[in-house]
Amino acid sequence: MANRTVKEAPTIKGTNPQYLIEKIIRSRIYECRYWKEDCFALTAELVVDKAVELKYVGGVSGGNIRPAPFLCLILKMLQICPEKDIIVEFIKNEEFKYVRALGAFYMRLVGTSVEIYKYLEPLYNDYRKMKRLNRNDKYELVHMDEFIDELLREERVLDVQLPRLQKRWVLEENNQLEARQSVLDEDIDDNESSDEDEQEEAKKVQKKEQTTDKPKKKWKDYDKPERSPSPRHGRSPSPRERSSKKRRRSRSRSKSRSRSRSRSRSRSRERRKKHSSRHEHRDKKERDRDREKDRHRRD
Repeated sequence: MANRTVKEAPTIKGTNPQYLIEKIIRSRIYECRYWKEDCFALTAELVVDKAVELKYVGGVSGGNIRPAPFLCLILKMLQICPEKDIIVEFIKNEEFKYVRALGAFYMRLVGTSVEIYKYLEPLYNDYRKMKRLNRNDKYELVHMDEFIDELLREERVLDVQLPRLQKRWVLEENNQLEARQSVLDEDIDDNESSDEDEQEEAKKVQKKEQTTDKPKKKWKDYDKPERSPSPRHGRSPSPRERSSKKRRRSRSRSKSRSRSRSRSRSRSRERRKKHSSRHEHRDKKERDRDREKDRHRRD
C-alpha cells in the first residue's frame, strides 16, 4: 500500500509515473533502508528537506545493485507527483546544486519537449562541480553543465531509461520554441565591438602621429654668430699611426729604388752589348780591307 502512486497523479507518457523506472531497480529501491526510513510518508514540502541533505548524484552501484538516495527521491517524487511550480523552483535554486540536479532529472522524465528545453538549457551556464557515484561504487567528478548535456542528449542516465525527446530544430520550425541564444554569442559580440573600438582608436593615433611628423620650418637666427667650419680630421694621429705610416712609406720607397736600379742595370748591359757589337763590326771591316790590299800588292 505504501508503494502505490497517489490517486490524483496524472498519467505520464500514457502510463503510471513510477513505471518510468525499470521494475528491477524499482524493487531494489523498495527494499533498501533509505526508502523505508527516510522516504516513508514524505510529502512535496518535505521532499525539499531531504533534497538539501544530498551529497552526490547516482543511480545504482555495487554488485548488489544498491540504489543511491538521489534515485530513491526521484522515485518518491514520481509516486507523489508534486506540482510543476515546485519542480521549477527546484531548477531555479542556485544555492543547493543537488536540489537543482534533482529537479532537472525529474523534469526530464515527466516534462514535455518544450518544457525540457525551456527549463534545462539555461542550466548550461552552471559550471559547478558535483560528485557522482558510478556502477563500480566509486565517486567521480562531473560538472552541472555536463550533467544537463547528458540529460538532453543521452538515452540512459543514472541507470534510468529516459523518454524520447523531440529534436530541437523540429520545434523551432513549428514555432513552438525560439532559437537558442548562447552566452558565448554575447561574449563574441562584446569582443567584436571592443576590437572595432580598438581599431578606431589606433586609426586616430596614427592620424595624430602623421600630423605631428610633418617637417617644420627651420627659422634661421641671423643675429647669432656663425660657427667656424669643423676640420676634416678632428683628432691628431697617434704616435703608433705615425710610425706605421713611416714604415709603409719607407717600404714603398725601397721597392721603388730597387725597381729603378734593376732597370738601370738592364739598360747599361744592353748598351755594353751594342757597343761591343759595333767594335767587332769595325774590326772585321778593317781586317777585310788589309787583306784586299795585300792581294793587290802581290799581283
